[in-house]
Formats: sequence, C-alpha cells, structure tokens
Amino acid sequence: MKEQYSNILVEFFERMSSWEHGVVADRDISLAQMHLLEVVGNHGELRMKELSEKLGVTTGTLTVMVHRLVTKGYLDKEQDDEDKRSYFVTLTKSGKAEYDNHHHLHGHLIEEIINTLGEKSAESFFRSLDTIQGLM
Repeated sequence: MKEQYSNILVEFFERMSSWEHGVVADRDISLAQMHLLEVVGNHGELRMKELSEKLGVTTGTLTVMVHRLVTKGYLDKEQDDEDKRSYFVTLTKSGKAEYDNHHHLHGHLIEEIINTLGEKSAESFFRSLDTIQGLM
C-alpha cells in the first residue's frame, strides 16, 4: 500500500508542477518568482527574513530573487526606518496584477477540484493537505 501511495504522491506532485509551469510559461518570470509574488500577495508587506522563512530559501537566494523582481517592476524593497539592517518587500501595481492573475487561475483549479470531489470530500482533501504541510 505504501508503494501505491508513493506513486500517487509523486504523480500528483509532477502534474501539479507541470500545471504551475504551464501557467507561467508565457510570463516573464519563473515559477519560483511567481511563488514569491504569491507569498507577498497573500501576506502583504513582509520583511526579507520573514519572506525567506515562508519560501524556505536562504536570505542570499532571496536577495537575488527580490532584486530581479524589483528590476522587472513587480516588487518594491524599502529599508526599515527603525532597523536599518532590515528591508520590507511589497508588491507594485504590476506585481499585484501578476498575483491577481495567478490567484485567479488557482481559484479555477480549486473549483475543478470541488466539482470533481464534491464539497465535503474537497474540504477533507484540503484539510489533509494542510495537515501534511505541518509534517514538512
């Protein structure tokens, strides 16, 4: 049974990853950059340290990603007035538009999942995913 579950999990991850890559294929940003915009869009203004923790990347990796998104006009990065070592990251108008578009596509996927599983099963599915996230 574990082998079957493993296969299902791997295939689910691959299909979800492929779907996500397809969604950003015609955009000028990578999937990792889109996920960064999603986190900022979901949480609003974040300190760089908070953002790196939420994304599970080092601050060095995050600095490069943020710099590229600032250059492309999707993010603003401002120094904290109280702690000069700390920076806040927020979405620009263009960043908000990208976030809204991607978030809208996620909404369609969620609707398809609810329509396929039914509301109660979908609720159970998403609660289970949330629980599983806590393991990682």
